[in-house]
Amino acid sequence: MDFMFAVLQADVFGTPAYFWMVFITIVVALLAFDLGVLHKDDHEISARESFLMYGGYVAIAFAFGAWVWWSRGAQSGLEFYTGYVIEQSLAMDNIFVIATIFTYFAVPRAYQHRVLFWGILGAIAMRAVMIGLGAALVTQFSWILYVFGAFLVFTGLKMFKAGDEPADFESNPVLTFLRKHFRITKELHGHDFTVKKPDPKTGKLVTWLTPLAVALILVEFVDLIFAVDSVPAIFAVTLDPFIVYTSNIFAILGLRSLYFALAAAMHRFKYLKVALATILVLVGIKIFLVPLGVKIDTLLSLVVTVSILAAGILFSLWKTSREARQETLAN
Repeated sequence: MDFMFAVLQADVFGTPAYFWMVFITIVVALLAFDLGVLHKDDHEISARESFLMYGGYVAIAFAFGAWVWWSRGAQSGLEFYTGYVIEQSLAMDNIFVIATIFTYFAVPRAYQHRVLFWGILGAIAMRAVMIGLGAALVTQFSWILYVFGAFLVFTGLKMFKAGDEPADFESNPVLTFLRKHFRITKELHGHDFTVKKPDPKTGKLVTWLTPLAVALILVEFVDLIFAVDSVPAIFAVTLDPFIVYTSNIFAILGLRSLYFALAAAMHRFKYLKVALATILVLVGIKIFLVPLGVKIDTLLSLVVTVSILAAGILFSLWKTSREARQETLAN
């Protein structure tokens, strides 16, 4: 009994082990319920189902944040919610790129959830590595925060300049590498990621990747690229690995469930990128100030982030609706 208590209380990255166990149990249960109950069979997910799933994930994330608040104090709770909102904000642009990948490979909506589900597992592992590495760098070299801050400001300014340029997957280095080193079928084979087919040269039965597998690999690559922005961003809020990682993962789970509703209305959010770029620049400035001893209140950061994101969404909806009305009148 004493041994078990000692294990539960053991320090893991500055947090008692039982906190991590609770988090891991919740995530595993959510993924098992998602794949084993909600999506046991392939089907096209409607916008209504997407919103309901997202609502469920948000409710669980907020309940988890409330538990963190109650067990670790108001500051930790605020840091979790702020990190969660920042990660959700920055991950929204990721969703639009994923939609472009699915369009490029003509992935049917019935199979898209399968790609996103297995993509989440990869994202969970990658974020753990990147956050662990980032936390170790910050602990050993506090000046690295200047690099993180400058990088986020640069990325935000670059996003302002980039506008709505479409992603070019034809010249993507990952896709070029896959085509050069792997056998890839031209057509889908149901929801399978690999199939056995004869080699054109030898006639021997070998493994081929399907376009669905290539789409999954590109989704993982895109998530890695976006993690380079989002992981440093949350270090502006807290350096606690537990808060950083849990807020990241809950944000990813929620946004992926919302994908099917957002992807169908991507054209309505064409001005959202300006809001996301603004958040990146402000977070970059905030993280740059941390080593200088300038601490911006966490609640203020949360309010500003939510306000900018809401303004970007509302302006996009108003502007695109107005443009649609003008186009209708013109015709």
